[in-house]
Amino acid sequence: MSDNIDKLRHSLAHVMAAAVLEMFPKTKLGMGPAVENGFYYDLQLSKPLEEKDLPEIEKKMKELVAQSLKFEKKNINKRVAKKLFAVQPYKLELIKELPGDTVSIYSTGEFVDLCKGPHIKSTKEILPNTFKLTKVAGAYWKGSEKNKMLTRIYGLAFETEKELTDHLAILAEAEKRDHRKLGESLDLFTFSELVGPGLPLYTFKGTTVLNEIKNYSNQLQNAIGYQEVQTPSMNRAELFKVSGHYDKYKDDMFRVCSHYTKEDYYLKPMNCPQHTQIFASKQRSYKDLPIRMADFSQLHRDEKTGELSGLTRLRGFRQDDGHAFCREDQIKDEFKSVLSAVEKAMKTYGMNYKIRLSLWDPKQPEKYLGDAKVWKKSQQLLEEILVENKIEYVKAVGEAAIYGPKMDLISKDSLGREWQISTIQLDFIMPERFKLSYIDETGTQKTPVMIHRALVGSPERFFGILIEHYAGAFPVWMAPIQAVVLPIGEKHIDYARSVRNSLREINIRTEMWKDDTLGKKIRSAEMQKIPYLLIVGDREIEAKTVGVRARGKGDLGAMKTDEFIGKIKEEIANKTN
Repeated sequence: MSDNIDKLRHSLAHVMAAAVLEMFPKTKLGMGPAVENGFYYDLQLSKPLEEKDLPEIEKKMKELVAQSLKFEKKNINKRVAKKLFAVQPYKLELIKELPGDTVSIYSTGEFVDLCKGPHIKSTKEILPNTFKLTKVAGAYWKGSEKNKMLTRIYGLAFETEKELTDHLAILAEAEKRDHRKLGESLDLFTFSELVGPGLPLYTFKGTTVLNEIKNYSNQLQNAIGYQEVQTPSMNRAELFKVSGHYDKYKDDMFRVCSHYTKEDYYLKPMNCPQHTQIFASKQRSYKDLPIRMADFSQLHRDEKTGELSGLTRLRGFRQDDGHAFCREDQIKDEFKSVLSAVEKAMKTYGMNYKIRLSLWDPKQPEKYLGDAKVWKKSQQLLEEILVENKIEYVKAVGEAAIYGPKMDLISKDSLGREWQISTIQLDFIMPERFKLSYIDETGTQKTPVMIHRALVGSPERFFGILIEHYAGAFPVWMAPIQAVVLPIGEKHIDYARSVRNSLREINIRTEMWKDDTLGKKIRSAEMQKIPYLLIVGDREIEAKTVGVRARGKGDLGAMKTDEFIGKIKEEIANKTN
């Protein structure tokens, strides 16, 4: 966010809180920051609030904005502040936690808030049609489930009316593409209260798409020398203690209890510690390196219930995960080959992307493993790789993994929304912790370097992203049903069945629908976003053809069955979008 729009959004959060406080004087104020595209404020209200109430709050906000109220900052003694916020328990809690003897407040008309700023000078800078309240949600105070649930009101804010209008149009389109709704209507996956939150059940159709995503990732990683391994979902706690994950992530891992031992086991949240043990299972030579492993094993993370979201935030998932164990002189080539595979994947899926160089935060070294010397070396090496390969990138301090810096791929979908998908990470630390070694050309034991990488990350999460990217209309190679044969009447069923069988023999996912009228069958196929409809009637039987309708293109006319087979096979082979 630019400084100006950030200040404007933060100021609108105050205006919204002021409006709510005028309408509901018993409101208790939480916090209200600026966020991407807008702002929110957490409030404890005296009565339940619904989204139908937002226009009234918005109207009150516009009345306040029209008064050209100034945002005036003051630093006051904590004792004075406690009197000022005597009926605001959440503000009193914050005052107590803030360091020093003074705090800063901002006055906007009669509204006063505990805040360090910055803000715009006056509401005169806010144009009335550049903001909109959008939704109401529940939010725990300070994000902790141990605290009281507050009401969070979200708003959008931009510098111009056009920016707001354009963003609302994108949101409307995103609502239509919501993968949770499309997943249900296209019969791709479901959730069950009995199974548990964050644990989706994939139907035949959904599993088909997932398998295509995984198979393509396998194809790409096989091409750059990765070989698939399989590791168990459950592991001794000791494995994660050695890796460092236990101390950093224990609260985000599922603990497993045994009837026959008191020893702690955990469901694994990642594959890297297990892969170190495959490497360590026998003596390695410098001639063996790099050793590359890929793994689609099931992973589990104990996500908070309120943070689960369709397929994009789950408790159970897989990753197109891989690890290369190599010599230092092989690092650059390994990164280059993975970057080429990622580039090919994004081109196939029709997604633009950028690279984020994720670095450690030297001000918080306790968040990471290893010392500053190792981090300086690894970060410098990654930046050299990007520069040498003429890859544009942005830096992000504090986004590194606990054991090393990484290149994160931030993809952009068809609506222009950004998603972090794949990652390539450089790790000098975990091989040291596990005492991994290989014998170099002089007969000396050396520690290998470990490269962590994923091409599209979690196939399940990427599946959710792709549903919205394609609006459920998957390319032919991914589509769960690639073609459907529609006989016009009873007398055309045998010929339709023979066409279907011809397609199935060459592994084209094909169905034949013989019930209902032709019009209803066509509408149903279009609603299911099936790429090709093959209509057969008297003329098609006589000419040994099929009438081809393509999704989004309409009637392509009659084709010989072999001609259509050649066309669809080529599209599948080329992974045409």
